[in-house]
Formats: sequence, structure tokens, C-alpha cells
Amino acid sequence: MGPAPSPGLAGLLAAALCLRLGLVFYGLHQDRSMLVKYTDVDYHVFTDAARFVTQGASPYKRATYRYTPLLAWMLTPNIYLTELYGKFLFVILDVFAAHLMHRILCLRGLDSRRASWYCSLWLFNPLPMTVSSRGNAEAVLAVLVLATLHCLESRQIVTAAFFYGLSVHMKIYPVTYAVPIILSLQTDQQATGNDTPTAWTKGTLKDTGFHGYVRAFLKLIVRLLNRDVLLFVGIAGLLFLGLGVLFYCSYGWEFLEHTYLYHLTRKDIRHNFSPYFYMLYLTAESEWSSALALAAFLPQFLLLFITSFAYHKDLTFCCFLHTAIFVTFNKVCTSQYFLWYLCLLPVVLPYLTLTWRRGMVLLVLWFIGQGLWLTPAYYLEFEGHNTFLFIWMAGLVFLSINCFILLVLISNYKKRELQSKRKTK
Repeated sequence: MGPAPSPGLAGLLAAALCLRLGLVFYGLHQDRSMLVKYTDVDYHVFTDAARFVTQGASPYKRATYRYTPLLAWMLTPNIYLTELYGKFLFVILDVFAAHLMHRILCLRGLDSRRASWYCSLWLFNPLPMTVSSRGNAEAVLAVLVLATLHCLESRQIVTAAFFYGLSVHMKIYPVTYAVPIILSLQTDQQATGNDTPTAWTKGTLKDTGFHGYVRAFLKLIVRLLNRDVLLFVGIAGLLFLGLGVLFYCSYGWEFLEHTYLYHLTRKDIRHNFSPYFYMLYLTAESEWSSALALAAFLPQFLLLFITSFAYHKDLTFCCFLHTAIFVTFNKVCTSQYFLWYLCLLPVVLPYLTLTWRRGMVLLVLWFIGQGLWLTPAYYLEFEGHNTFLFIWMAGLVFLSINCFILLVLISNYKKRELQSKRKTK
């Protein structure tokens, strides 16, 4: 993925890796000596699923394994070598994600020193450090998404399609990037509207009323039917379908059920940051519960559609907005979901006109929102008090804070010119 990191960045990467490895080994001590364990419960789920794979059985024999079998296959060294293998893999990928951020920032015009500074916001962020060292697999998705964006920035369409197809297979949420990616794969001439005259651009269809909408739609279709779009969609689609067919032939319907369908119809009534959790909790036994769970996707789809057309010319910023919107309005939202958009934040920060003081105010607001939610959640989970209503109200406050932060970021976004650096080789 490009040249070796600069000496300054290499030092940051090495220091961040050492910190994460230190947390991994500290976790061994806490797991053995304390009541509250350091290792994420999902890591035990991954390891058990990998054990079933080594025995020739389905990873879905492990209850609550809701992931692609590819993840279980990746972690089979947990069984053959050491149970720490997966944690080592995740922390290495977590650090490698920062290298990809650096490459993207350099492609977008930053010098190496400034790019390294922005990367340090990820490298020394306690949240990704803790999540990866506890054995959560979010770093895998961060690397795949960043690799996709890096390749698209450098116009490596085939490689980008490979990483994108793999990322959607691993977890379904990157599928929301499909529309902005396709829109961004117009040529520079098409993006600026300098289309070759055709029957409808010459005025066969009048630019009024219904005909105007038809004309605009036909122009859009023609612009998108170019080599890059067809190549990207073809390769990503074939990879996604190929992996799907492979695992369906191996594990049958349970692969589709646990990897994809479960997440579409999921009704998680446990307390989480989502503004929908209390509604789903109260209607869990209702005949309308499934319909309500599906209806919760509508605000997401509407906002993602609008964002795609508004910001696709800066694909990285658009994907950041997509992910933040998806997480904020999702029907299930936990702390680890925040990493989905936090891994994109360092590569969009240089293009915001925010002052550091205002940025710190937004950060404090974000933490206050989490603190307001965590307080009643603690009394529910550890003290046994019925605080569901307070958790829901705190969730609405957190939703409002996230929406305010997104509006501030959008209003302070500095539109980036279509870089001729796409003049890459």
C-alpha cells in the first residue's frame, strides 16, 4: 500500500503498537486476577467459532456468532498457536489503519509531518487502543474501508473494488458507500458537467416540468455508465457474490441468517445508545415489532441518499458523514460502533475550518452526552434500578448532540477542489 512510512510516522506507529501490546499483556493479568475481565466477550465467541471450524464444523454452532465464517477462518491460529493471536492481529491492523490514513492525507495534499500529526489522533486515542487490545475485530473493517478510500483516491479501481467487496462481505454497513462511490467515479469532465452533446442535451426534451426531471435522470445514467463504474461494480459485486456462494455452499441458510439477515431484522431490546431502543423494548411482543424495526431504517436511508448527492465529490468526507449518520440513527448503537466513523475523522479534519477551541467544545459535548447516558445505564445494569425511561431520554439528548456536531462539521466543511493529483501516474 505505497512506500514505507517516513521516520517520524514510523516512530509514532512503533510507539502506538507497543502501547497496544502492553494493553494485551495487561489484559492477561486482569483476566486472571479480577472479577471484571479485560477481554471482550466477543473475542471468546470468535475463538469458539474458530475452534468449530478447525473441527470441520460450522462456526454457527457457537451461539451468538453473527459474523462471516471468514472471520472464524482468520482466527484459526487462536487454536493452533495461541489464543493471543487474534489480539495481536487486531492491534497490528489498528496501527496499520493509521498508515493508510497517512497515505490518504498525503494524496490529498498534506505534507508528511502534518499528516502524521493527524494520524496520532487515532494512534493514541484510548478508544481504538482499548477496543483492539480487548479482542474486538473493528480494526479489520477500519483497514478495509481505509484501503478502499486510499485506492479510490489514487484511482486504483480494481484494487479498490476488491477491498470494497471484501468490506461489505465482512460487515454490511459499508454498502451505504455504494452510491457516493459510483457518483464519484465520473470523469473530471463529467463531474463538471461538460458532457458531449446528445439528443436530450440539445433540447429534444425541454428543461421544464416532468421533461426536465427525465432529462436530468437520463444525463445522470449516461454519466455513470463509464468504464470505471462498470469495472468497480463488476469486481466488487463478483467478489461479494463469490464469497457468499462459497459460504452458502459450506454452511447453508444459517450463513445468510446470521451474517446478514439477522442484522436487518434485529430487535435489540437491551439498553443501548439508539433512540429506538425503548420503543423496540416496549413493543417487543407486539405484532408490529418487526415492521417498526424495519421502519427505523427510513430516516437513515433518506439522510444517506441526500448526503450522497451533496458531497460525493469529496468521497472521504461523504463516507465519514455516511458512517456517522448510519451509526447515529441506527436501531442498535454501542460504543464500538463509534469506531466506524472515528477511523475516518483524521482524514477529514484538515478540511474543516473549525478552530481548536470550538473543536474541543464539540468533543466535550460528545463526552457529556455519553456520560448522561452511562449514568442511568450503570444503575440499571449494576444496581438493578428501573431506569429505562431515563436511559431513553439520555439517548435522545445524545442523538441531539450528535446531530448538532454533524451540522457544525458540515457548516465548517471546506470544499476540496477536484485534485489533479488524480493525475496519478
